[in-house]
Amino acid sequence: LIAAFVGIERRSQAPLVPFRIFRLRTLTGANTVGVLVGGSLFAMFFFITLYMQQVLGYSPIEAGLSYLPLALMIIVASGVASQLVTRIGFKPVLAVGMLLITGALVWFSQVSVGGGFFSDILGPSLVAAAGLGFAFVTTTIAAVSGVREQESGLASGLINTSQQIGGALGLAVLATIANSRTDDLLAGAGGGRSEVTNALNEGFQSAFLAGAGIAALGFVLTLVLIR
Repeated sequence: LIAAFVGIERRSQAPLVPFRIFRLRTLTGANTVGVLVGGSLFAMFFFITLYMQQVLGYSPIEAGLSYLPLALMIIVASGVASQLVTRIGFKPVLAVGMLLITGALVWFSQVSVGGGFFSDILGPSLVAAAGLGFAFVTTTIAAVSGVREQESGLASGLINTSQQIGGALGLAVLATIANSRTDDLLAGAGGGRSEVTNALNEGFQSAFLAGAGIAALGFVLTLVLIR
């Protein structure tokens, strides 16, 4: 579908997305990093929820309430990021955000069967939230930087689309990794409750670690592509 969209747009006399806009290096870099931010973070929320409910035994309301510190930290981090951008520019802030996301996902990859909210969830959640606040604010700013006024709406729409596509692709890839790891462990197990829980937990660990790799790639591309 994406290939068909590109083919149609390149032949259209009045395209929805004029591809000349991708000649702007920072815009292209911001959208590339945006795909990776979505790919790493959207899946993170999915797997944290599954970990809390399927491994720790949280109810849906308990799992939902566990996100409150993360949500509050995103608000704080977004405000801090906005202030930092005006002082040092968006590239260093985005780079720090990607490092925070990477570190948080590596931390999440250590979740355990006998874990709990304070030992396994709160710390990495706050770090991930800080990174998310830094990354979302700065990728949006970078995506519209240097764009002509009449194309600012297009640039804004592109970065949102990039993040959503990244989220969909990232979740598909990381869910496959998690399920493959879980299935491999269950294939040689007896199928008891403890064995299933251990297999699920290791699947989530693998997904978090792969997500950290995606975020680390985003950090490298931030340094290379963003001016």
